[in-house]
Amino acid sequence: MPSKEHLKVGAHFSVQGGAHLALERGAAIGANVAQIFTSNQKQWKGRVFSDEEIALWNETKARTGLSSIMSHGSYLINLGSNKPELLKKSHDAFADELKRCHDLHVDYLNFHPGAATGATEEECLQRIIDQLRSLKTLIGEGPTMPVLETTAGQGTCVGYTFEHLSTIIEGVKDVMPIGVCIDTCHIFSAGYDIRTRESWDHVLKEFDRIIGLKHLVAFHVNDSMKPLASKRDRHANLGEGEIGLESFEFLVTDERTRHLPLYLETPNGDTMWEKEIQLLIDLATNRVK
Repeated sequence: MPSKEHLKVGAHFSVQGGAHLALERGAAIGANVAQIFTSNQKQWKGRVFSDEEIALWNETKARTGLSSIMSHGSYLINLGSNKPELLKKSHDAFADELKRCHDLHVDYLNFHPGAATGATEEECLQRIIDQLRSLKTLIGEGPTMPVLETTAGQGTCVGYTFEHLSTIIEGVKDVMPIGVCIDTCHIFSAGYDIRTRESWDHVLKEFDRIIGLKHLVAFHVNDSMKPLASKRDRHANLGEGEIGLESFEFLVTDERTRHLPLYLETPNGDTMWEKEIQLLIDLATNRVK
């Protein structure tokens, strides 16, 4: 069974004061993986890391032993936009994010696929494919893998069905590596029932049939404040929402998922993440009654 030593679990840590401090914050509460923002996610213009900052990041990463580092892309980016100006800004911001990730040797760049604002979902998905393919050279210049995050289906966002993600993957996999991060709150809100071991088994079989489990690289582990198929993205602490603990016990014990990194994005991180990391470890080692 999984143990503290090889269960990959962490959270989204703040980079306030320096990117390397996110790793320090993670190590201080028992995390061995981490998600960060490499720049202000609410601004188009991103930062550039100095050689000194990169060296300090690398030293801290080696000292703390954190791995499976994930960057979460800016919420402003919409690679499926039908508005030329926004599409250009999104393309440039995504390229800048890739460069920062490569500089830090980040493993994964997680991003929300896009939104079909004023266009069809099919048109939006094709634009996402086109934008990713246009970045294939840059993607290949470093170690960072682009990772599509499952969405809750709010508004005009795409990515809330496995079929959406499969369409994008099929459109780019010949020119770049690409993965999927399942957000448990998001897929539950989108209509995938993951409350029991049996329902999770069905969902994973559907994922494998439509996308392929080889593309599943990570999880955002969040309970949901809103009920199944609500199309509402409202995270809750583990075991305190509509999903329940059996779902998360499945993730840390099933042979198809227990080796994958888990990133908490639950509320009240300052007071809850250390407890929730330990909870996931306890679930993995059958210490929760």
